[in-house]
Amino acid sequence: MFALGASANEATWYQPGGAYGACGSINQNSDLVAALSPSEYASGANCYRRMRVGYQNKFVDVTIVDLCPSCAVGHIDLSEGAFEQLANLGVGVIQGVTYQYE
Repeated sequence: MFALGASANEATWYQPGGAYGACGSINQNSDLVAALSPSEYASGANCYRRMRVGYQNKFVDVTIVDLCPSCAVGHIDLSEGAFEQLANLGVGVIQGVTYQYE
Protein backbone atom coordinates (compact mmCIF):
# COMPACT_ATOMS: atom_id res chain seq x y z
CA MET A 1 0.00 0.00 0.00
CA PHE A 2 1.25 3.45 -0.88
CA ALA A 3 0.80 6.41 1.46
CA LEU A 4 -0.64 9.72 0.38
CA GLY A 5 1.83 11.50 -1.83
CA ALA A 6 2.85 14.88 -3.02
CA SER A 7 3.25 16.73 -6.24
CA ALA A 8 6.83 17.02 -7.42
CA ASN A 9 8.11 19.96 -9.37
CA GLU A 10 9.82 17.76 -11.89
CA ALA A 11 11.47 14.48 -12.70
CA THR A 12 14.62 13.95 -14.71
CA TRP A 13 16.59 10.82 -15.58
CA TYR A 14 20.09 9.57 -14.96
CA GLN A 15 22.21 6.52 -15.75
CA PRO A 16 23.36 4.57 -12.69
CA GLY A 17 25.65 2.64 -15.05
CA GLY A 18 26.42 -0.28 -12.76
CA ALA A 19 27.87 1.98 -10.08
CA TYR A 20 27.16 2.06 -6.37
CA GLY A 21 24.38 4.45 -5.38
CA ALA A 22 24.49 6.48 -2.19
CA CYS A 23 22.49 3.75 -0.41
CA GLY A 24 25.24 1.22 -1.13
CA SER A 25 23.75 -0.97 -3.88
CA ILE A 26 24.92 -1.43 -7.46
CA ASN A 27 22.28 -0.21 -9.90
CA GLN A 28 21.85 -0.57 -13.65
CA ASN A 29 20.31 1.90 -16.11
CA SER A 30 17.36 -0.46 -16.64
CA ASP A 31 16.60 -0.86 -12.91
CA LEU A 32 13.47 0.89 -11.63
CA VAL A 33 15.26 3.12 -9.13
CA ALA A 34 15.41 6.79 -8.16
CA ALA A 35 17.49 9.42 -6.41
CA LEU A 36 16.11 12.07 -4.07
CA SER A 37 17.09 15.61 -3.09
CA PRO A 38 19.34 15.90 -0.02
CA SER A 39 16.47 16.84 2.30
CA GLU A 40 14.22 14.00 1.09
CA TYR A 41 17.11 11.53 1.05
CA ALA A 42 17.37 12.44 4.75
CA SER A 43 20.93 11.17 5.30
CA GLY A 44 19.89 7.77 4.00
CA ALA A 45 16.71 7.38 6.06
CA ASN A 46 14.72 6.81 2.84
CA CYS A 47 17.15 4.28 1.35
CA TYR A 48 15.37 1.31 -0.22
CA ARG A 49 11.97 2.83 0.41
CA ARG A 50 9.50 2.16 -2.41
CA MET A 51 7.79 5.00 -4.22
CA ARG A 52 5.11 5.17 -6.91
CA VAL A 53 5.70 7.97 -9.40
CA GLY A 54 2.94 9.15 -11.72
CA TYR A 55 2.82 11.32 -14.81
CA GLN A 56 -0.08 11.80 -17.23
CA ASN A 57 -1.95 8.65 -16.15
CA LYS A 58 1.19 6.48 -16.25
CA PHE A 59 2.83 5.05 -13.14
CA VAL A 60 6.09 3.36 -12.22
CA ASP A 61 7.12 1.84 -8.88
CA VAL A 62 10.73 2.62 -7.99
CA THR A 63 13.10 1.99 -5.11
CA ILE A 64 15.10 4.86 -3.63
CA VAL A 65 18.79 3.95 -4.00
CA ASP A 66 20.60 7.22 -4.51
CA LEU A 67 21.10 10.86 -3.61
CA CYS A 68 20.75 13.66 -6.15
CA PRO A 69 22.90 16.44 -4.64
CA SER A 70 21.75 19.08 -7.13
CA CYS A 71 18.02 18.26 -6.88
CA ALA A 72 15.66 20.64 -5.11
CA VAL A 73 12.93 19.36 -2.80
CA GLY A 74 10.29 17.62 -4.91
CA HIS A 75 12.70 16.90 -7.78
CA ILE A 76 13.01 13.16 -8.44
CA ASP A 77 15.88 11.80 -10.53
CA LEU A 78 14.69 8.54 -12.09
CA SER A 79 16.86 5.87 -13.67
CA GLU A 80 16.69 5.67 -17.43
CA GLY A 81 14.49 2.57 -17.19
CA ALA A 82 12.05 4.17 -14.78
CA PHE A 83 11.79 7.43 -16.73
CA GLU A 84 10.99 5.49 -19.92
CA GLN A 85 7.90 4.08 -18.20
CA LEU A 86 6.55 7.66 -18.01
CA ALA A 87 7.95 9.53 -21.01
CA ASN A 88 10.44 9.40 -23.86
CA LEU A 89 14.03 10.00 -22.71
CA GLY A 90 14.31 12.78 -25.29
CA VAL A 91 11.90 14.88 -23.24
CA GLY A 92 14.58 15.09 -20.54
CA VAL A 93 12.43 16.75 -17.88
CA ILE A 94 8.78 16.15 -17.03
CA GLN A 95 6.82 18.65 -14.98
CA GLY A 96 3.99 17.95 -12.56
CA VAL A 97 4.77 14.38 -11.58
CA THR A 98 3.21 12.97 -8.43
CA TYR A 99 4.70 10.51 -6.00
CA GLN A 100 3.62 8.36 -3.10
CA TYR A 101 5.81 6.47 -0.64
CA GLU A 102 4.89 2.88 0.11
